[in-house]
Amino acid sequence: MNKNFILLIGLSVLLAGPALAQDQHRRPDNIKQYLEHLDSTERDRDQKPSQVIEALRVKPGMAVADLGSGSGYFTRRFVEAVTDTGMVYAIDVEPEMLAYAKDSIVHMHVPYTAEFILARPDSPKLPFESIDLLFVCNTIHHLEDRSKYFRDLASSLKPGGRITIIDFYPDDRSGELGFPKHHLVSRETIVKELTAAGYRLDREHNFLPRQYFLEFTAAQSAR
Repeated sequence: MNKNFILLIGLSVLLAGPALAQDQHRRPDNIKQYLEHLDSTERDRDQKPSQVIEALRVKPGMAVADLGSGSGYFTRRFVEAVTDTGMVYAIDVEPEMLAYAKDSIVHMHVPYTAEFILARPDSPKLPFESIDLLFVCNTIHHLEDRSKYFRDLASSLKPGGRITIIDFYPDDRSGELGFPKHHLVSRETIVKELTAAGYRLDREHNFLPRQYFLEFTAAQSAR
């Protein structure tokens, strides 16, 4: 069986995002240039990807979905963390972004098991009880009717599965972002919406200077 089987699932991506409803979500004019910007090593300083992966306790054999995978910035790191014994689902609504992320993983020259799927804006199209962790970085503010979205998504989580939300603070803490902040969503709103969807805030990490970092579990399985 070929371990290099990839499913990338597409959704809105980091920062500016693809076309959804509002102008601020429009598709980038130059996707390749946009994705190269997302992969800039300068991003590591504030995004702290190694610390994020460590905080999430990602281990070999786990199944992780990267919702709004964009350039594959975190997708590649999940591939390394779960190894080819696990599964990574990369999720985006833009085919060109999926192709870019897939190509970047191929060029890592490591064994991997992943799937790349083009999703709908209202559904990540994940299989039933397929994931241990849903990772949503700089994407939550692109989703509409978030409570329904995550309520519907609950069936894709394995028992004890988690949802992780990382996004920019909608105030001065996030600094200059290069796009308007008025469509960003506050930490308090996300907690309220995920609670309404049947989840419970289980952990919160405070080491990212410009973003909140929240972990949720289904209310019935939260400790």
